[in-house]
Amino acid sequence: MKWAEITVRVAAGAADIVAEIFTELGANGAVIEDPAVVNEYIDEGRWDYRDIERKPVTGVVTVKAYLNPEDGLDWKIQELERRLLVIRDAGETELGPGEVSQAIVDDADWADRWKDFFHVEKIGRRMVIKPTWEDYAPQGDEVVVELDPGAAFGTGTHPSTAMCIRALESLVPEAQARAKQQGHDLRVFDVGTGSGVLAITAAKLGATGIEAADYDATAVHVAEENIAQNGLAGEIKTGVSDILKSFTGQADLVIANIIADIIIRMFDELDEHLAPGGRLLTSGIIDERQADVVAAARQHGFAVVEEHHLKGWTSLVLCRETEI
Repeated sequence: MKWAEITVRVAAGAADIVAEIFTELGANGAVIEDPAVVNEYIDEGRWDYRDIERKPVTGVVTVKAYLNPEDGLDWKIQELERRLLVIRDAGETELGPGEVSQAIVDDADWADRWKDFFHVEKIGRRMVIKPTWEDYAPQGDEVVVELDPGAAFGTGTHPSTAMCIRALESLVPEAQARAKQQGHDLRVFDVGTGSGVLAITAAKLGATGIEAADYDATAVHVAEENIAQNGLAGEIKTGVSDILKSFTGQADLVIANIIADIIIRMFDELDEHLAPGGRLLTSGIIDERQADVVAAARQHGFAVVEEHHLKGWTSLVLCRETEI
């Protein structure tokens, strides 16, 4: 399949905003190429960056996303450019060059480009994300997730996903204990699963009864391949769903690493699908949208019990206000 690789050069402070725009236009995620981050990894002595030369830091980064060229691409490019102008005119965030370019690549080219920047990385206290094309021997009690993001994005290294992985290290055993106390088997819903990394992480941490779904059938296919790669075929149920609509019953833990606007919509469906005492772990929220998500949560009777921030992104753990 052919993909349109859309590239935007912007000031570093605008990168996350552009990434969210890409998501709203139908991309399953975005890649932010920041020379400052590459240099930081080189300075840390990471083995997979030892042969990479330091790059000049100009304050300008590259944001890339991949869109279906046969699905309203011209309109999406025009909308992207329009919204970049809105950011520039508002003057609240420095936009930088705001240059947009595009190229057509196929799946093989796209997959090879991931290998330039996706390497083994320890995310939480125990969780290690390993590309399928690299070797790694776990140390101590480390748990390894093998991943090939394919066309679905979601490597686990993005700040929003990394915060979810770290949170799951404590949320999964807590959800297991809560389900056992209530006399039923643990259930976990992963909404907008993408590459499946969070569902796989939950399973590797001991969760059972996991359902993972995405609005994009391509993402579901990639997630299924990654689930099988990790020896979890048959243990994680997958499917296509618009938010929670295709999920049945209630879960003790709902994971939603998506975007603010979709999370806000999800509150209309959450009460029906979150078990008593359950937790919602959500991320993919740029810091500027946290207040909007929290306001929507309160309107639906939910409260924040944990709040985390990383590189301009927010992750929240919520429960019903009556269950704090």
